[in-house]
Amino acid sequence: MPTLSVWLIRCSLAYLGLGFTIGALILFNKAVPVIPSVWNLLQMHIEFLLLGFILQLTMGVAFWIFPRLQTMTDRGDERKAALAFVLLNAGIWVCSIAPFISISYILLTGRICQTAAVILFILNLWPRVYAFGKY
Repeated sequence: MPTLSVWLIRCSLAYLGLGFTIGALILFNKAVPVIPSVWNLLQMHIEFLLLGFILQLTMGVAFWIFPRLQTMTDRGDERKAALAFVLLNAGIWVCSIAPFISISYILLTGRICQTAAVILFILNLWPRVYAFGKY
C-alpha cells in the first residue's frame, strides 16, 4: 500500500474516533443536560465524520486501488494527491472551528480548501482511468 494511502486511511480512522467521541458527548448531553454549550460541537462532529472519515477513507482506498499507469511514476504526480491531503485536513479543521471564531470569511476559506483538495485529487486520478487494453 502506498505511503499516502496509509496516511489518508490512518487520518480517517482518527477522525472516526474524534467524531464518535464528540457525537457521544452530544448524545450524553441530550440525555443529561449538563453542558448546554456542547451543541456547538455539532458542526465539528459532522465535519469529522463526513469529510474527515468518509471522504478521506475513500480517497485513501482510491489512491491505492485505481489502475496504475505504465510509466515510471505509476500513480501519477503524487504531489497533487499529497497537497489534496493537506488541503482537505486544513479545510476540515478550519470549518470545524468556524462557529467559534467571529471572522466572517473563515467558513468560506475552509470550503475553498476542501474543494481544491477534491479537484487536485481528481486531477491526480484522472489519467489512471482508461479502457482495458488501451495501455
